[in-house]
Amino acid sequence: MVMVAVSAMLLLVVIPAAIRRNHSLVPRGMRNIIEAVCLFLKDEVAGPILKGHTEKYIGFIWTVFFFVLTLNLLAMIPIEKIITLVTGEKNHFGGVATANIWVTGALAAVAFFMTHIVGIREQGLWRYIVNFAPPVPWWLAPLIYFLEIISSLIRPFTLAIRLFANIIAGHMILGTFLGLILIFKSYTIAAASVLSSVALSLLELMVAFIQAYIFAFLCTLYIGFAVESEH
Repeated sequence: MVMVAVSAMLLLVVIPAAIRRNHSLVPRGMRNIIEAVCLFLKDEVAGPILKGHTEKYIGFIWTVFFFVLTLNLLAMIPIEKIITLVTGEKNHFGGVATANIWVTGALAAVAFFMTHIVGIREQGLWRYIVNFAPPVPWWLAPLIYFLEIISSLIRPFTLAIRLFANIIAGHMILGTFLGLILIFKSYTIAAASVLSSVALSLLELMVAFIQAYIFAFLCTLYIGFAVESEH
């Protein structure tokens, strides 16, 4: 909960501050990075999928991407270890948010409800229900509708588990490498573990961006399915 709150505060403070600091027509520094990411998500991700609905829902896609990315990057900072060293007491302050299935599940639930709310908003309730499954012979319609409902319910689980599993797996492997130092108590093993941990941390940094992108891309894809009448 602390890490989620910190992430939200960073998004509310850092990004607007970075944009306000540079009012020139040519963006520089942090504003340049933020605008480049936003344009990429809008033109290359949301545009081809949402088409005429891009302007309506790109704000949601941006928010999802930057929120998940911020949570993933905060997970790279060993806050618990730092506080333990300072206070001398073990604590659970500031754990890894995206390595918690309840956090990723909540994010997936938001995406799930957003998808269906957008679909009903754009098509109307009855038309959305009718277009929920592709046109098939009448005798196949019950089976297809059943499969579509199951697919719709599975999507949030895949969103939640994918993000959760990728983040927690990286931290478990990193902890295993560092734990080898305590097990073998060897300078050679310690050096190899530290070098492996550094390399893995760089990989974790890349995974943080990739998982945020995948989460945002899948949210865009599901919204695109919902707003278009053609299944």
